[in-house]
Amino acid sequence: MVFMSSDALFPGFQARVFEVNGIQITGHVGGSGSPLLLLHGHPQTHAIWHKVAPELMKNHTLVMTDLRGYGDSSKPQGASDHSNYSKRVMAQDQVEVMQQLGFNRFDVLAHDRGARVAHRLAMDHAASVRSLIMLDIAPTLSMYEKTNDAFAKAYWHWFFLIQPSPLPERLIDADPAAYIRDLMGRRHAGLKPFDPRALAEYMRCIALPGAAHGMCEDYRAAAGIDLIHDREDIAAGKKLEMPTMVLWGADGVVDKCFKPLEEWQAICRSVIGGTLPCGHYLPEEAPEILLEKVTTFLNRDS
Repeated sequence: MVFMSSDALFPGFQARVFEVNGIQITGHVGGSGSPLLLLHGHPQTHAIWHKVAPELMKNHTLVMTDLRGYGDSSKPQGASDHSNYSKRVMAQDQVEVMQQLGFNRFDVLAHDRGARVAHRLAMDHAASVRSLIMLDIAPTLSMYEKTNDAFAKAYWHWFFLIQPSPLPERLIDADPAAYIRDLMGRRHAGLKPFDPRALAEYMRCIALPGAAHGMCEDYRAAAGIDLIHDREDIAAGKKLEMPTMVLWGADGVVDKCFKPLEEWQAICRSVIGGTLPCGHYLPEEAPEILLEKVTTFLNRDS
Protein backbone atom coordinates (compact mmCIF):
# COMPACT_ATOMS: atom_id res chain seq x y z
CA MET A 1 0.00 0.00 0.00
CA VAL A 2 1.42 3.37 -1.05
CA PHE A 3 0.87 6.22 1.41
CA MET A 4 0.89 9.86 0.40
CA SER A 5 0.29 12.85 2.61
CA SER A 6 -2.42 13.94 0.18
CA ASP A 7 -4.45 10.76 0.85
CA ALA A 8 -6.77 12.68 3.19
CA LEU A 9 -7.82 14.90 0.30
CA PHE A 10 -8.87 11.90 -1.80
CA PRO A 11 -10.95 9.44 0.23
CA GLY A 12 -11.90 6.44 -1.88
CA PHE A 13 -8.86 6.82 -4.15
CA GLN A 14 -5.79 4.64 -4.33
CA ALA A 15 -2.32 6.21 -4.15
CA ARG A 16 -0.15 4.94 -7.01
CA VAL A 17 3.45 5.13 -8.15
CA PHE A 18 4.07 4.48 -11.85
CA GLU A 19 7.45 3.53 -13.33
CA VAL A 20 7.32 5.20 -16.74
CA ASN A 21 9.68 6.78 -19.25
CA GLY A 22 12.66 6.18 -16.96
CA ILE A 23 11.17 7.98 -13.93
CA GLN A 24 8.46 7.66 -11.28
CA ILE A 25 5.11 9.45 -11.59
CA THR A 26 2.93 9.55 -8.49
CA GLY A 27 -0.77 10.21 -8.05
CA HIS A 28 -4.20 8.89 -7.12
CA VAL A 29 -6.59 6.71 -9.12
CA GLY A 30 -10.25 6.08 -8.39
CA GLY A 31 -13.85 6.12 -9.55
CA SER A 32 -15.51 4.18 -12.32
CA GLY A 33 -16.46 4.83 -15.90
CA SER A 34 -14.62 6.37 -18.82
CA PRO A 35 -10.99 7.35 -18.08
CA LEU A 36 -10.19 10.99 -17.37
CA LEU A 37 -6.61 12.20 -16.90
CA LEU A 38 -6.23 15.30 -14.70
CA LEU A 39 -3.03 17.37 -14.78
CA HIS A 40 -2.14 20.20 -12.40
CA GLY A 41 -0.27 23.47 -12.74
CA HIS A 42 2.50 25.46 -11.06
CA PRO A 43 3.50 25.53 -8.24
CA GLN A 44 0.96 22.93 -7.20
CA THR A 45 0.34 19.17 -7.29
CA HIS A 46 -2.59 16.94 -8.18
CA ALA A 47 -4.12 18.08 -4.88
CA ILE A 48 -5.74 20.90 -6.87
CA TRP A 49 -8.48 18.46 -7.93
CA HIS A 50 -9.73 17.58 -4.45
CA LYS A 51 -12.85 19.78 -4.70
CA VAL A 52 -14.03 18.34 -8.03
CA ALA A 53 -12.82 14.73 -7.78
CA PRO A 54 -15.71 13.39 -5.63
CA GLU A 55 -18.27 14.38 -8.26
CA LEU A 56 -16.19 13.44 -11.32
CA MET A 57 -15.40 9.98 -9.95
CA LYS A 58 -19.10 9.05 -10.11
CA ASN A 59 -18.91 8.74 -13.89
CA HIS A 60 -15.20 8.57 -14.64
CA THR A 61 -12.12 6.66 -13.64
CA LEU A 62 -9.92 9.54 -12.53
CA VAL A 63 -6.16 9.45 -12.94
CA MET A 64 -4.65 12.41 -11.09
CA THR A 65 -0.87 12.64 -11.28
CA ASP A 66 2.00 14.88 -10.29
CA LEU A 67 3.92 16.10 -13.32
CA ARG A 68 7.62 15.31 -13.72
CA GLY A 69 9.45 17.81 -11.51
CA TYR A 70 6.46 18.40 -9.22
CA GLY A 71 4.88 16.86 -6.13
CA ASP A 72 6.20 13.43 -5.26
CA SER A 73 7.10 12.54 -8.86
CA SER A 74 10.72 12.26 -9.97
CA LYS A 75 12.75 15.42 -10.41
CA PRO A 76 15.65 14.52 -12.70
CA GLN A 77 18.52 16.88 -13.31
CA GLY A 78 17.77 18.98 -16.36
CA ALA A 79 19.57 18.33 -19.63
CA SER A 80 21.70 21.09 -21.13
CA ASP A 81 18.91 21.92 -23.60
CA HIS A 82 16.16 21.22 -21.01
CA SER A 83 14.77 18.59 -23.37
CA ASN A 84 13.96 16.11 -20.59
CA TYR A 85 11.44 18.68 -19.31
CA SER A 86 10.00 19.43 -22.73
CA LYS A 87 6.24 19.12 -22.85
CA ARG A 88 6.81 16.32 -25.36
CA VAL A 89 8.66 14.26 -22.75
CA MET A 90 6.27 15.25 -19.95
CA ALA A 91 3.35 14.22 -22.15
CA GLN A 92 4.98 10.86 -22.84
CA ASP A 93 5.15 10.29 -19.07
CA GLN A 94 1.38 10.66 -18.84
CA VAL A 95 0.60 8.55 -21.91
CA GLU A 96 2.60 5.71 -20.39
CA VAL A 97 0.76 6.09 -17.07
CA MET A 98 -2.55 5.69 -18.87
CA GLN A 99 -1.27 2.75 -20.90
CA GLN A 100 -0.15 0.98 -17.70
CA LEU A 101 -3.71 1.30 -16.47
CA GLY A 102 -5.03 -0.15 -19.74
CA PHE A 103 -6.33 3.16 -21.10
CA ASN A 104 -5.34 3.76 -24.70
CA ARG A 105 -7.98 6.44 -25.26
CA PHE A 106 -9.10 8.95 -22.65
CA ASP A 107 -10.29 12.48 -21.91
CA VAL A 108 -7.95 15.10 -20.46
CA LEU A 109 -8.73 17.92 -18.03
CA ALA A 110 -5.70 20.09 -17.27
CA HIS A 111 -4.81 23.38 -15.61
CA ASP A 112 -1.94 25.81 -16.21
CA ARG A 113 1.36 23.92 -16.76
CA GLY A 114 -0.57 20.68 -16.94
CA ALA A 115 -2.62 22.18 -19.76
CA ARG A 116 0.59 22.89 -21.66
CA VAL A 117 1.54 19.24 -21.23
CA ALA A 118 -1.98 18.32 -22.36
CA HIS A 119 -1.64 20.50 -25.47
CA ARG A 120 1.50 18.61 -26.48
CA LEU A 121 0.00 15.25 -25.52
CA ALA A 122 -2.97 15.92 -27.79
CA MET A 123 -0.69 17.01 -30.64
CA ASP A 124 1.70 14.07 -30.37
CA HIS A 125 -0.83 11.38 -29.40
CA ALA A 126 -4.03 12.51 -31.10
CA ALA A 127 -5.44 9.00 -31.32
CA SER A 128 -5.23 8.67 -27.54
CA VAL A 129 -7.22 11.80 -26.66
CA ARG A 130 -10.98 11.63 -26.96
CA SER A 131 -11.45 15.24 -25.88
CA LEU A 132 -9.40 17.98 -24.27
CA ILE A 133 -10.22 20.60 -21.63
CA MET A 134 -7.59 23.22 -20.82
CA LEU A 135 -7.88 25.73 -17.99
CA ASP A 136 -6.56 29.29 -17.89
CA ILE A 137 -3.94 29.27 -20.60
CA ALA A 138 -3.46 30.54 -24.11
CA PRO A 139 -0.97 28.67 -26.30
CA THR A 140 2.59 29.03 -25.00
CA LEU A 141 3.94 30.35 -28.30
CA SER A 142 1.29 33.05 -28.63
CA MET A 143 1.78 34.15 -25.02
CA TYR A 144 5.51 34.60 -25.51
CA GLU A 145 5.10 36.29 -28.88
CA LYS A 146 2.48 38.71 -27.53
CA THR A 147 4.09 39.48 -24.18
CA ASN A 148 3.60 43.08 -23.13
CA ASP A 149 4.53 45.01 -20.01
CA ALA A 150 1.25 44.14 -18.23
CA PHE A 151 1.78 40.42 -18.77
CA ALA A 152 5.46 40.55 -17.84
CA LYS A 153 4.65 42.30 -14.57
CA ALA A 154 1.81 39.92 -13.68
CA TYR A 155 3.58 36.72 -14.76
CA TRP A 156 7.00 37.74 -13.47
CA HIS A 157 7.70 34.14 -12.51
CA TRP A 158 7.80 33.13 -16.20
CA PHE A 159 10.92 35.23 -16.62
CA PHE A 160 12.40 34.56 -13.18
CA LEU A 161 12.24 30.77 -13.41
CA ILE A 162 13.97 30.59 -16.81
CA GLN A 163 17.13 32.28 -15.55
CA PRO A 164 20.20 30.03 -15.65
CA SER A 165 20.64 27.55 -12.84
CA PRO A 166 21.20 27.83 -9.94
CA LEU A 167 19.99 31.42 -9.41
CA PRO A 168 16.19 30.89 -9.20
CA GLU A 169 16.60 27.50 -7.51
CA ARG A 170 18.75 29.03 -4.77
CA LEU A 171 16.27 31.83 -4.11
CA ILE A 172 13.25 29.50 -3.99
CA ASP A 173 15.05 26.99 -1.78
CA ALA A 174 15.87 29.75 0.69
CA ASP A 175 12.17 29.90 1.69
CA PRO A 176 9.98 27.55 -0.38
CA ALA A 177 6.78 28.26 1.57
CA ALA A 178 7.21 31.99 0.98
CA TYR A 179 7.37 31.35 -2.77
CA ILE A 180 3.99 29.57 -2.57
CA ARG A 181 2.46 32.36 -0.49
CA ASP A 182 3.86 35.13 -2.65
CA LEU A 183 3.04 33.61 -6.03
CA MET A 184 -0.39 32.19 -5.23
CA GLY A 185 -1.42 34.74 -2.63
CA ARG A 186 -0.89 37.78 -4.83
CA ARG A 187 -3.36 36.66 -7.45
CA HIS A 188 -7.01 37.72 -7.67
CA ALA A 189 -8.46 35.85 -4.66
CA GLY A 190 -5.40 35.64 -2.42
CA LEU A 191 -5.01 32.44 -0.41
CA LYS A 192 -8.64 32.28 0.71
CA PRO A 193 -9.81 29.67 -1.89
CA PHE A 194 -7.26 27.07 -0.83
CA ASP A 195 -8.09 24.34 1.64
CA PRO A 196 -5.40 24.45 4.36
CA ARG A 197 -4.64 20.78 3.71
CA ALA A 198 -4.02 21.44 0.01
CA LEU A 199 -1.93 24.53 0.78
CA ALA A 200 0.15 22.50 3.23
CA GLU A 201 0.65 19.88 0.49
CA TYR A 202 1.91 22.51 -1.97
CA MET A 203 4.31 23.82 0.67
CA ARG A 204 5.54 20.34 1.55
CA CYS A 205 6.21 19.40 -2.05
CA ILE A 206 8.01 22.57 -3.10
CA ALA A 207 10.46 21.99 -0.24
CA LEU A 208 11.39 18.49 -1.47
CA PRO A 209 14.92 18.02 -2.83
CA GLY A 210 15.04 18.95 -6.51
CA ALA A 211 11.58 20.52 -6.60
CA ALA A 212 12.76 24.05 -7.33
CA HIS A 213 15.04 22.74 -10.08
CA GLY A 214 12.27 20.63 -11.62
CA MET A 215 9.90 23.58 -11.79
CA CYS A 216 12.56 25.84 -13.27
CA GLU A 217 13.39 23.24 -15.91
CA ASP A 218 9.70 23.05 -16.86
CA TYR A 219 9.75 26.79 -17.58
CA ARG A 220 13.17 26.77 -19.24
CA ALA A 221 11.92 24.12 -21.64
CA ALA A 222 8.79 26.18 -22.32
CA ALA A 223 10.90 29.18 -23.32
CA GLY A 224 13.09 27.11 -25.63
CA ILE A 225 12.55 23.61 -26.97
CA ASP A 226 8.77 23.73 -26.51
CA LEU A 227 8.56 26.78 -28.77
CA ILE A 228 10.53 24.91 -31.42
CA HIS A 229 8.01 22.07 -31.28
CA ASP A 230 5.08 24.49 -31.48
CA ARG A 231 6.55 26.28 -34.48
CA GLU A 232 7.14 22.93 -36.19
CA ASP A 233 3.44 22.12 -35.75
CA ILE A 234 2.42 25.41 -37.31
CA ALA A 235 4.83 25.00 -40.21
CA ALA A 236 3.42 21.52 -40.85
CA GLY A 237 -0.17 22.74 -40.62
CA LYS A 238 -0.89 20.48 -37.63
CA LYS A 239 -3.89 21.28 -35.46
CA LEU A 240 -5.60 19.74 -32.47
CA GLU A 241 -8.16 17.43 -34.04
CA MET A 242 -10.25 16.38 -31.03
CA PRO A 243 -13.16 18.35 -29.51
CA THR A 244 -11.59 20.94 -27.24
CA MET A 245 -12.87 23.28 -24.54
CA VAL A 246 -10.88 26.13 -23.01
CA LEU A 247 -11.98 27.94 -19.86
CA TRP A 248 -10.27 30.78 -18.08
CA GLY A 249 -10.88 33.14 -15.17
CA ALA A 250 -12.63 36.44 -15.90
CA ASP A 251 -10.50 38.01 -13.16
CA GLY A 252 -7.23 36.48 -14.27
CA VAL A 253 -4.22 37.65 -16.24
CA VAL A 254 -4.94 35.46 -19.28
CA ASP A 255 -8.26 37.23 -19.83
CA LYS A 256 -6.75 40.68 -19.37
CA CYS A 257 -3.72 40.21 -21.61
CA PHE A 258 -4.86 37.80 -24.34
CA LYS A 259 -7.83 36.59 -26.35
CA PRO A 260 -7.66 32.91 -25.41
CA LEU A 261 -10.48 31.54 -27.54
CA GLU A 262 -9.16 33.26 -30.66
CA GLU A 263 -5.66 31.97 -29.98
CA TRP A 264 -6.91 28.39 -29.59
CA GLN A 265 -9.14 28.65 -32.65
CA ALA A 266 -5.97 29.19 -34.68
CA ILE A 267 -4.66 25.73 -33.76
CA CYS A 268 -7.81 23.69 -33.07
CA ARG A 269 -10.30 22.14 -35.50
CA SER A 270 -13.14 22.38 -33.00
CA VAL A 271 -12.94 24.48 -29.85
CA ILE A 272 -15.42 26.20 -27.55
CA GLY A 273 -14.81 28.17 -24.41
CA GLY A 274 -15.25 31.19 -22.22
CA THR A 275 -14.70 32.67 -18.80
CA LEU A 276 -15.62 31.57 -15.30
CA PRO A 277 -16.23 34.13 -12.53
CA CYS A 278 -12.90 33.62 -10.78
CA GLY A 279 -9.18 34.12 -11.09
CA HIS A 280 -6.45 31.70 -12.17
CA TYR A 281 -7.18 28.69 -9.94
CA LEU A 282 -10.46 27.48 -11.44
CA PRO A 283 -10.61 24.05 -9.73
CA GLU A 284 -10.26 25.64 -6.30
CA GLU A 285 -11.91 29.05 -6.81
CA ALA A 286 -14.98 27.94 -8.80
CA PRO A 287 -15.33 24.15 -8.48
CA GLU A 288 -19.13 24.00 -8.83
CA ILE A 289 -19.24 26.03 -12.04
CA LEU A 290 -16.25 24.18 -13.42
CA LEU A 291 -17.93 20.85 -12.73
CA GLU A 292 -21.05 21.95 -14.59
CA LYS A 293 -19.03 23.01 -17.64
CA VAL A 294 -16.81 19.93 -17.63
CA THR A 295 -19.64 17.46 -17.12
CA THR A 296 -21.71 18.98 -19.91
CA PHE A 297 -18.76 18.87 -22.29
CA LEU A 298 -17.72 15.31 -21.46
CA ASN A 299 -21.33 14.11 -21.82
CA ARG A 300 -22.01 16.02 -25.02
CA ASP A 301 -22.57 12.85 -27.06
CA SER A 302 -24.75 11.10 -24.48
